[in-house]
Parts: sequence; C-alpha cells; structure tokens
Amino acid sequence: MPEGRLTRQDRQRIATGLAEGRSYAEIARRLDRPTSTISREVARNGGPGDYRPERAHQAAARRARRGTQARSPGTGSQDRKVVEVEEGAVEMAIGMGLPKMMARVLIGLWLSEDGRLTAAELSRGLNVSPASISTAVGYLTRQGLIRRERDPQRRRDIYVVDDDAWYRSTVISSRQTLAAAEVAKAAGETLGLDTPVGRRLSRGGAFLERISLDALASAERWRELSV
Repeated sequence: MPEGRLTRQDRQRIATGLAEGRSYAEIARRLDRPTSTISREVARNGGPGDYRPERAHQAAARRARRGTQARSPGTGSQDRKVVEVEEGAVEMAIGMGLPKMMARVLIGLWLSEDGRLTAAELSRGLNVSPASISTAVGYLTRQGLIRRERDPQRRRDIYVVDDDAWYRSTVISSRQTLAAAEVAKAAGETLGLDTPVGRRLSRGGAFLERISLDALASAERWRELSV
C-alpha cells in the first residue's frame, strides 16, 4: 500500500512497535501492511532510533503536496516508475547508512542518463543548495562511490558514477576496516592478552581483519561482474 495512505494512527502504532522492540515484520502484520512499507516509512523518517510519528506524518503530507504540484497532465506511467525507483533506491541507501543528502546525490547520479552531472545540475535536479551538493560529493568521493572529473574548457567539475564504483567502494571500505582491525589488535597487545579488555580488543581485531581480507579477495575475484 502506498506510503501516503498511512494514517496518523498507523504511524503512532509503528512508533509503539519500535519502542517495544518489535521487528518490521511484526509491526507490518499488526497493521496489515507489507513489511517493505514499514521499513521504507521508518528509513525515510529518522530510522528506528529516531522515528517520530507526528514528524513523519507531516513530512509525508509535504511530499504529497510537492508531488501534486510537480505532476502535470502529461506525466506518464514511465515517469511514475522512475519516481518510484528513485524513492525506493534513496530509502535503501539511507537504510544502509548513507546520510539522506548523500543518498539523494548518489541515486541522482545513478539514475542520470550517462552517470555524469555537474554540481549545478545536481543542485537544480535535487532542488538543494550548492553547499549541500559540495558536502555530499566530497563524502561520496572519499568513499569511492563516485569520482570527480575536471572539464578544462568550461572550468568545472563533473561528478561521475561508473561501472567500477561498487568495486572501488568495497575496496576502500575493506581497507578502512583492515586499518581498524590493526589498531584493535595492537591495543589488545598493549593492554595485555591476559586482561579482559586486551582479549576483547584482540579478538575483535582478528575478526575484522579476517572479514576485511576476505572482502578484498572477493572484490578482486568478482570485479569483472561490475564492469
């Protein structure tokens, strides 16, 4: 059922369910809604730790008004499909930990015709300030999810999401995890493996080291699938 049909009472019951520690599936059954509706509702409104029913209801009303204003008589089913895909992808990215603005910029690039947009084009397309775009692209570039190209003729940056983005991002994330593993292991040794804290840090570091090395090896093994 579309998000716009969630009532204020529905959102109150979602908040109650979250406070009680119930899963999205349990909450969905109580409301007779798809689990995806609940997960999408919570993800786009602060996540399980910061979901506020009244705030969520007001945000939904604002989105509905914007959608009505933007919709023209010529809007076709294909346009609606694109909007649905975009909203779902942004919510997924937020659910995976990306801040909202970073998620909107990333998905905006992914859904653009050739995966290449300037900061000005992103600002206009998302209807946000250039400063917001600057912060978002800086973050996404550091994470390897997009890359920056320079247009020397027009003296502007172009932000690109390409087929190698997932590989790049996986490698960067895995190397960061590996660095954290090394710090944890070293701290454990410094504090002493015969102490509870030292053992905890050492074991945690060993775990992070193994999964990061596995992820790096897997990324190399399956890289051809992304290009």
